Amino acid sequence: MGIKLYYTTVTASRDVKSQQAEMMRILESKSIQFELIDISVDQEVRNEMRDKAGSPTAVPPQLCNDDQYCGNYEMFSEAVEADTVEQFLKMA
Repeated sequence: MGIKLYYTTVTASRDVKSQQAEMMRILESKSIQFELIDISVDQEVRNEMRDKAGSPTAVPPQLCNDDQYCGNYEMFSEAVEADTVEQFLKMA
């Protein structure tokens, strides 16, 4: 599958929870298939997300198209506002 949403099921941050939920809701509303990858289950998965994001401190949610990094919540939100989600996700 192409689109990967790195998220976590273990967080005390309301912001992270709401950002993850909003990203999932928007992707589903646009009928964009995506794979959920929970970084809380394995440190290697968290490191993979951070490597793709190019930041050792990157936190979820993060989006990739296969191995191509697309961006974080703020970048995704800007693409939604500009109606450029497909380009942001490197689908177009």
